[in-house]
Amino acid sequence: MRYAYFPGCKIPHYVPHYGISTKAVLNHLGVELVEPEFTCCGYPMSHLYYKSSVYSSIRNLALAQAQDLDLATPCKCCYGQFMRTLDVMERVPEFKREIVAQLAEEDLVYPDRIRVRHLEQVLHDDIGLEAIKPRLKRRFKQLRAASLYGCHAVRPSNVTRFENPQGPHLVDELIDLTGAQSINWAGRMSCCGAPIREHNPELSLAIITKRLTECREAKADIMVIDCPYSQMQAERAWAQPRPLADRELIHGAILYPQLLGLTLGLSAQELALDKNTPDAEYLLSFLE
Repeated sequence: MRYAYFPGCKIPHYVPHYGISTKAVLNHLGVELVEPEFTCCGYPMSHLYYKSSVYSSIRNLALAQAQDLDLATPCKCCYGQFMRTLDVMERVPEFKREIVAQLAEEDLVYPDRIRVRHLEQVLHDDIGLEAIKPRLKRRFKQLRAASLYGCHAVRPSNVTRFENPQGPHLVDELIDLTGAQSINWAGRMSCCGAPIREHNPELSLAIITKRLTECREAKADIMVIDCPYSQMQAERAWAQPRPLADRELIHGAILYPQLLGLTLGLSAQELALDKNTPDAEYLLSFLE
């Protein structure tokens, strides 16, 4: 199984533990990741230079298709950008013709066969839970996990096609696979606040702090995240001064491949648990 791996812009610089743990887990499961010379997915400039953002997305997909590979990304913002781009190409033929002409200038072909896959889809659907189960070496016990689904993967659902928006279960099943208990909580489908961070940092911080508060109220031990923006938000909120008693109600935010990796037998070092804020090696105490 091979994919063109698209880490996006944020992971290498701001959330390296997400990239490290993703590669470690997929490599352990026998997945080969190929890394073409990608550029930005286009999302950050979509509100200013929409056509440029679309071309950036399509060009990256064309690079992956040129190697006869589907594209896999751990970033839900990138995933959403790619899916929205493919959707507008199908709905606006004249725009598609313009993009096709631009690709031809670089000897690239419009990506009409490629699939865009988020890391969780690769694990849940492409590899499959039943194929992963026999490879588990350990399981978590008495670990209550609150999953944050991420806006860009589930909305708009008719475009992203990530899973059923009315009754999402994919992430919960992946968490339950590890022995942790995926709990229902108030903020699981809500925003982390990242989109407004540059314009209103106080409100952005208040939103992610509310998500963490909702986790505590649901008696979660950890929040499980699968988007670099949300992880950055959670770690930023955790780093804010707050009473010790408040901190003790939830241990921290964990990236899903870190959670799965420990049950596959990978070490804390291989999964870069020390790069989390706070240091996530506390997870080891929950393993059977």
